[in-house]
Amino acid sequence: MRTDLVPDDLWERVAMLLPHSPERRHRHPGRLRVPARAALAGIMYVLRTGVAWRDVPAEVVGCSGVTAWRRLRDWTEAAEGVWPRLHSALLTELRRADSLDLDDCAVDSSHVRALKRGDHVGPSPVDRARPGSKHHLVVDRHGTPLAVTLTSGNRHDVTQLMPLLDAIPSIRGLRGRPRHKPRRLYADRGYDFDKYRRLLRQRGIKPLIARRGVAHGSGLGKVRWVVERAFAWLHQFKRLRIRYERRADLHQGLLELACSIICLRRLQAAF
Repeated sequence: MRTDLVPDDLWERVAMLLPHSPERRHRHPGRLRVPARAALAGIMYVLRTGVAWRDVPAEVVGCSGVTAWRRLRDWTEAAEGVWPRLHSALLTELRRADSLDLDDCAVDSSHVRALKRGDHVGPSPVDRARPGSKHHLVVDRHGTPLAVTLTSGNRHDVTQLMPLLDAIPSIRGLRGRPRHKPRRLYADRGYDFDKYRRLLRQRGIKPLIARRGVAHGSGLGKVRWVVERAFAWLHQFKRLRIRYERRADLHQGLLELACSIICLRRLQAAF
């Protein structure tokens, strides 16, 4: 197995969250179960390279692509989900290390083509109505992903603003109440609706949203650019550039795993 696919610091955090594997039968035990770390290496191989599951080299990774896909399915369907818990745990570590700034956050979305259709797929308005999906992302001031959601390509950005904020976990790590919302939220003109400004203020969040019809140069880009960089980080994982998974929950799981890896890199840079 290639150790660079699943480094020790990542495996230590994932291993604590994995569900218990079923006990092996004494009579007719069948084949040995593939180790969880090898299955995670298969998932990481697909996430990084973007190859089809059937093309995963078992002699390099340590398991077949079919086995890796089944583990991705099982861990995604596990109680509370492995990937959201991993992401939340890493956000807590970042806050404990004083590397998370929740006062200023930015939100945006990105279109991806969906080749196999499936759940949360719709005609993309920026790709000549071809089937596509949207990644919605909210980040802190440093570009650390706080939450990511998946919708069809024809959903308006602003309709997912509140669900995206609701997806931010309660982030502990310091004394006092856990944080689960920003103080100020930056967004582009796609979120320019007074209704949502009122909803944000009701939650105690100051909206800093560019207005349509106003000349550029508002200064919001000095803070908001970090969300664009976060999308560039996400799309370095080639499996996320184009959506191949029919099941939305599996693509969502890969998104959350990628966000966790970005958080882990930020944590390593903090020390």
